[in-house]
Amino acid sequence: MTWTAPEIARDPVPFSALAADERASAEAWLDHHRRTLLWKCGGLTAEQLKRRSVEPSGLSLLGLVRHMAEVERDWFRYRFAGERPGYLYCTDDDLNAEFDVAGADAEADLAAYAREVELVRKVTAGRSLDETFLDPRRGIEMTLRWVYALMIQEYARHNGHADLLRERIDGAIGH
Repeated sequence: MTWTAPEIARDPVPFSALAADERASAEAWLDHHRRTLLWKCGGLTAEQLKRRSVEPSGLSLLGLVRHMAEVERDWFRYRFAGERPGYLYCTDDDLNAEFDVAGADAEADLAAYAREVELVRKVTAGRSLDETFLDPRRGIEMTLRWVYALMIQEYARHNGHADLLRERIDGAIGH
């Protein structure tokens, strides 16, 4: 039997956060975008997830999932929490390696993404959006609030790419 990405339910907007405080609202929107990316992958085979959009682009749905796992890890665990988890797919010589999906294991990569999101939830649980950290790459002070805002826009941008990729694969569209 051919493996396919799990199909997930997705709420059109995070209605649970309409009257929420800032933290709950930020978490709801970030989770909404995380689920949107997975929703765009749902029901596709590994080969479909690896399908590139159009030459010369190397963009694929699986590449986006791998990229977002790296981005979650980098911003929340490495920069904010000060952990040193290393890369999932990238190397110091190839900081775009997550998009090279030819030999990738889609099932393992989706599981790695889910694990990374859970680890991020653990390192941010109970932490104030006002908490600051020194960005080790830029040498400037940032807040957790800024990271949430960055991540929401990062997902929103890439979910737009995912819309186009999914439509090219099987014609599926969604909001």
